[in-house]
Amino acid sequence: MMVSTEQLPLNRKPEWLRAKIPGGPVYTEVREIVDTHKLHTVCQSAQCPNMGECWSRRTATIMILGNICTRSCGFCAVNTGRPTELDLDEPRRVAEAIKLMGLKHAVITSVARDELKDGGAAVWAETIQQVRGLNPKTRIEVLIPDFKGHWADLNTVLSAKPDILNHNVETVSRLHSQVRPQAKYDRSLELLKRAKSAGFVTKTGIMLGLGEEDHEIESTLLDIAAIRVDILTLGQYLRPSPQHLEMKRWVAPEAFQSWKKLALDMGFGVVESGPLVRSSYHADEQSARYATEKTQC
Repeated sequence: MMVSTEQLPLNRKPEWLRAKIPGGPVYTEVREIVDTHKLHTVCQSAQCPNMGECWSRRTATIMILGNICTRSCGFCAVNTGRPTELDLDEPRRVAEAIKLMGLKHAVITSVARDELKDGGAAVWAETIQQVRGLNPKTRIEVLIPDFKGHWADLNTVLSAKPDILNHNVETVSRLHSQVRPQAKYDRSLELLKRAKSAGFVTKTGIMLGLGEEDHEIESTLLDIAAIRVDILTLGQYLRPSPQHLEMKRWVAPEAFQSWKKLALDMGFGVVESGPLVRSSYHADEQSARYATEKTQC
């Protein structure tokens, strides 16, 4: 499938990438809850362009297990290094913060903690359980690392029964060694396949603009569709700093809509595709279909 893209100068941000400036009473309230409970959010750590919009809608993606990641992904703004602590009280504070925000749909992610024997899986499970205990009506979506392919650790997370299991493939197979040097394309697919086989709603996302070819995007979508992933997100890669991977092109909104149509034709249940789309962007709306189906079952 050939998708035309508008060739604009890379040093000038196009009109369609203008995000809402953070501010307003609800934004301030969410920030105070996050700060008071000494939590990290991927919104802040990864410099998400949608933070103003999402926090003003009373949504935030909480990042557990600290804010120092043991991975050095070429696209990510989260700090890389060796974590110095493990906060075992964090699950309680996450649950309390979600209750104060009044979330009907909570998204939780984490840094990679490869130095821990279980990759942080026990803290993941405890966080899900604490959130569920204090917020029984809240849908819980988790965006997890790959646990280096240690499937017992994945099973620890699944045993806590999140509502949606998200793990991002991020890019096409050819670019993985540059974009995710400590990850593996096939390993990410296997994680999603295992979660789907265990009966979970699954979700993944990829970024465009890193140098991938159209035929590689289509092949990646086919690989993901083959393991019956339910929800797909497609968004524009934005370079966080000169030290990160170079952005190769702007992808126009029309191209994102073409990819959305193709993905839906492949059988994905929900596709969120657009320049500003990120994993948790409008996640509450993405999950609504599956919440309804679960209620009816």
